[in-house]
Amino acid sequence: MKELLRTTDITVIAYAQALLQGEGIATFEMDVHMSILDGSLGILPRRLMVRDQDLFMARIVMRDNEIDLGQ
Repeated sequence: MKELLRTTDITVIAYAQALLQGEGIATFEMDVHMSILDGSLGILPRRLMVRDQDLFMARIVMRDNEIDLGQ
């Protein structure tokens, strides 16, 4: 699995997952339960992971929908 996106904005993660699901690209969200450590403040970023072979297409989908990958 490769990291596609890292953000503290949960709406961006949800939007990206919906877009990728629509393209048939499986995702896995990491660090979801880290909010326990930061007191549910949302200051720790979440990561959206995709399979290695899907990374290229996933980046294209993010670019086409103007989602900043910070790379």
